[in-house]
Amino acid sequence: MKKKFWFKKIIGFIILAVAITSLLGFIVMSLWNSVLVAVLHVSIISFWQALGILILSKILFGGFKGRWGGHRGGGWKHELHEKWHTMTPEEREKIKQEWRSRCRVWGKSNTEQNAGAE
Repeated sequence: MKKKFWFKKIIGFIILAVAITSLLGFIVMSLWNSVLVAVLHVSIISFWQALGILILSKILFGGFKGRWGGHRGGGWKHELHEKWHTMTPEEREKIKQEWRSRCRVWGKSNTEQNAGAE
């Protein structure tokens, strides 16, 4: 029973990976052919060339970071969480007040900000 379950799961994962890769390749090909050909006058690319561009972008820029990529264990979120829990209540309140004042500024127009600064 367990072997059948894992076999189905692996086959499903492979099918899903192929479907997602095909979809991404098709999107890259379509965007390239509809935008870059008209704007930059480059050649039209095929589906396989689009997949090559995806792989090249992964190698050069390290994109597509999802659950398995990036920092293990939460990265910056984990560090921020630890820092927050080691603060004193006074430090926490000071941070909260600072962010409240920052957020209030975002909602104001430039004239309101200038009037408040004077």
